[in-house]
Amino acid sequence: MRTAVAAAALAVLSQHPVSPAIDGDWRSFGRDPGAQRFSPLTQITTGNVAALEPAWTFDTGSHDLQVTPIVVDGLMYLTGGSTVYALTPETGKPAWTYRSDRGPVSRRGVAYWPGTGRVPPRLFTGGGDGRLIALDARTGALLTSFGDRGVVDLKKSVRGAVDGKFMLITPPVVYKDIVITGGANEEGEPSLGLYGDIRGWDAITGRLLWSFHTVPRAGEPGVDTWDEESWKDRSGTNAWSFMTLDVERGILYAPTGAPTSDFYGADRKGQNLYGNCLIALDAATGTLKWYRQLVHHDIWDWDVPAAPTLVDVVRDGRRIPAVAQITKMSTLFIFDRVTGEPLFGIDERPVPQTDVPGEETWPTQPFPVKPPPLSRTTFDPDHDFYALTRDHAAYCRELWTAHKMYTKGMFTPPGVDGTMVMFPSTLGGGNWSGLSYDAGRGLVFANIMNLGQVARMERRTDPATGRVTYRRTTPWGRPIGRFWNPETRIPCSAPPFGELVAVDVNRAAIVWRVPLGMIPELAAQGFPDTGSPNIGGTIATAGGVVFIGGTIDKRFRAFDAQTGAKLWEATLDASAHATPMTFMGRNQRQYVVVAAGGDGLLVSPPGSTIVAFALPTAGQKTRPPSTGARGVFRPGVERPDDRARDH
Repeated sequence: MRTAVAAAALAVLSQHPVSPAIDGDWRSFGRDPGAQRFSPLTQITTGNVAALEPAWTFDTGSHDLQVTPIVVDGLMYLTGGSTVYALTPETGKPAWTYRSDRGPVSRRGVAYWPGTGRVPPRLFTGGGDGRLIALDARTGALLTSFGDRGVVDLKKSVRGAVDGKFMLITPPVVYKDIVITGGANEEGEPSLGLYGDIRGWDAITGRLLWSFHTVPRAGEPGVDTWDEESWKDRSGTNAWSFMTLDVERGILYAPTGAPTSDFYGADRKGQNLYGNCLIALDAATGTLKWYRQLVHHDIWDWDVPAAPTLVDVVRDGRRIPAVAQITKMSTLFIFDRVTGEPLFGIDERPVPQTDVPGEETWPTQPFPVKPPPLSRTTFDPDHDFYALTRDHAAYCRELWTAHKMYTKGMFTPPGVDGTMVMFPSTLGGGNWSGLSYDAGRGLVFANIMNLGQVARMERRTDPATGRVTYRRTTPWGRPIGRFWNPETRIPCSAPPFGELVAVDVNRAAIVWRVPLGMIPELAAQGFPDTGSPNIGGTIATAGGVVFIGGTIDKRFRAFDAQTGAKLWEATLDASAHATPMTFMGRNQRQYVVVAAGGDGLLVSPPGSTIVAFALPTAGQKTRPPSTGARGVFRPGVERPDDRARDH
């Protein structure tokens, strides 16, 4: 590992002393520890947002770009590929860079720890080879006093009898002087691997302070939900997504993924705790306070994918502290954040059962009584097929007939005869895009997809043992398939394919929904408001504006928080499959920033830039954003010394 710590870095800091007022900063991926993703800034409003113009762009050189930058005390921190960057946030000019020579760092950003009187601020991120990395937030230097020369081996304390992969996709969270990590382990085949424990580490020394076993071990509560000791070395069941905190109460909220393997559970019969759960832990000790399992015995890859969002529910004049959790199924659960009790009820409803030999699906699944699912969860072939253009409509009908497709609703299990269609797909519904929350309006905002999934189960026999198992496949011979044309990515269901939805948390009621995005090929034929598949979340502001990229059409948009009316859009060099952020610069300009990385699950054309927008100043002329070549700095003012980008 090498750091490029220019003398200019400390000079930048001296020009930007620590400010006691942090309302203009964006200090974590969700801005606040509870992931509300709401900014109190009001310079940009519904009345002037249409005047937003590009302020600067910064090219990371990485196409694996899903980062939400953070801004703390005069520096912007972000990740791209194997590099952590610190930028001057008003210009995008690099202050320092850190590059790992052992693979990528956490693709969705860094966590900031403010330090103590004797220990300077630190950044924490993950390494692709299973390490937690600690950097000096002022200079980017690797902190050799932390762990083993600046890193902690995250694989070491989750290894049972077998090995496997483990990495931090999302940044950890920081509670007081504790760095709390989840992680991504093996989620496919083989079913066994490293455990997905949630752990707390000393922010100064890197010492392990506590662990919570997401798969219970022998003698622990919940182990009886794994038949025949199938808990042993069980992979998946991890907190790969964002975790959040109620700092006042000292509670950590963690969403967990499905146990392995994602699509076949014959070797793990039972309810499978704590897979697919929202878990509340004591942030200081890791002690379980409560949990809610949102999918029992998951065979659909329906991880709980998004940051739990802290909200307040007003009922009969009383304010109830709550936590809202969106799922891939697009169901929105709202719980009392202290007790875990559902505030709007939960029904355990019977669901279709599997016909795959050896598999035993759970007889019921939980549904919130309110609100209704935010995306499509059913498909009626008599009414719900795509019908906008003749050729694609014919393709979809033929696909349905040729592969004997059928559907039994949201929890349709794939079978051995025919091809099942279920809504939503493994992408959601909702995904890690999650929610933003405007407390003044009592609204949460979610972007969702109306996209189906197709699959069937294929018998296979191990030639060495003769053991019969089943694996998931699709008409295209892959384990995961969407209900679309894989060449055009146009869904086979009727639009809208993507939507932006606002939900009143006090009533658990949808108050508006609008199409989000468009399919360029369909727009060119006169169908501009189809919505599009999307990954990347919303932010809300006190100016009444909701910002979101996410769509596959390379657009960045602003909507009216009260009505859902589209107020502004800009075309980027690539689609913004990331959650934006906003901050107040030291020059008293409010900036809105988004990562335009493009290539990802939705196969958007690749990009590599961070793009900042602001309202124009008097007499200012701005230029459209442009990515340019790798390492090019484009604020429209000057080029930095190339040595500031030395890796």
